[in-house]
Amino acid sequence: MIRQVMLNSAEDLRQFMNLAMQTSEDIGVHTADGKIADAKSVLGLMDLDFSKPVKVVTEDTRFFKQIGKWLVDNNAQ
Repeated sequence: MIRQVMLNSAEDLRQFMNLAMQTSEDIGVHTADGKIADAKSVLGLMDLDFSKPVKVVTEDTRFFKQIGKWLVDNNAQ
C-alpha cells in the first residue's frame, strides 16, 4: 500500500521513525524527486526533502493507522 504523508518538523520525523522501528515490516519513504529511504534509517531519512509530501510504502496497515495524523490522503495509490 502507498499513502502520502507530510512531516512538518524534526519532532514529527522522530515520532514517525520510532513508529516505523516498532514494526517488523519493511517501510519505504519515496520523495517526488525519486529518492528512497528506509523509514527505520536515521541517515536515510535525514537525506530526504520533507518540504513536500512523501510517499510511504508498506503492507503494514497498523502502521498507517498509527501515522494517521500525518496522512495527506487516505486513499491507496
